[in-house]
Amino acid sequence: MFTREKDKVQTVEWGNGRSSRLLTESDGMGFTVADTLVRAGTKSRLQYRRHLEACYCISGRGEVVSADGSKSLTIEPGVLYALDEHDAHFLIADPDTDLHLISVFNPPLRGDEVHSLDESGFSHY
Repeated sequence: MFTREKDKVQTVEWGNGRSSRLLTESDGMGFTVADTLVRAGTKSRLQYRRHLEACYCISGRGEVVSADGSKSLTIEPGVLYALDEHDAHFLIADPDTDLHLISVFNPPLRGDEVHSLDESGFSHY
């Protein structure tokens, strides 16, 4: 049994926000928990090729849009979205407020991963 304080864990700038990695691979739990901030007005091209991800919205608003644009999910406080098929997607934060998420990854992250957000493709790790 242990506790973890957000201000004492590794926080990475992942491109369009920051992620405090509360649980990582070295903790031996089999998953990662991260406190994630997505900056207002950003649009991130993402795909987790080695991980499944679920995110629970704490505050802010935004949307997750499939890579081909055929599916769009509204994100707001109290909503969880899951990327259960290594889905390539756009994560879009509303222009007026940051999007605050609790993110869970399986298998776990090392903790130092960051995105490469450019127009050449979907960022992945």
